[in-house]
Amino acid sequence: MHQHRRRDRRPSARRGSRPAGTSASPPGPDLAGADVVLVGYFSAKQKDFAVRMDAAAADLTERGARVVGRVVQRRGVSDGGVKRMTVPYSSRTLLGSGKTREVAALREVSGADAVIFLNTLTDHQRRVLTGAFGCPVASLR
Repeated sequence: MHQHRRRDRRPSARRGSRPAGTSASPPGPDLAGADVVLVGYFSAKQKDFAVRMDAAAADLTERGARVVGRVVQRRGVSDGGVKRMTVPYSSRTLLGSGKTREVAALREVSGADAVIFLNTLTDHQRRVLTGAFGCPVASLR
């Protein structure tokens, strides 16, 4: 009688798999001496957004960067925003289209070398935003 082969339960070497303890995202740009625009995305429930932005700016300054602009995207603050809280935000950019244009314009006017997000970005969001802003985009997390 034919026996079924038992499936090998060992982890396979899949394409794109990383050893334990390594980061899933590529390393961010070297910030020493760079001019950066800091961007944060916060819900209306997060009342401490200004403190978090200040702390992130201080962290970037410690790393040798100079924060030349800050942009905050708040969700659910206005009546229209509260009604739209159940609608997903842009999964491509994390920001709304108007705020994305605002960041791109600020980056161009200030001549910033990079845009740093306080929030975690996916690889896809990082690629889309890099194309939209014309400079490297990284996340502090």
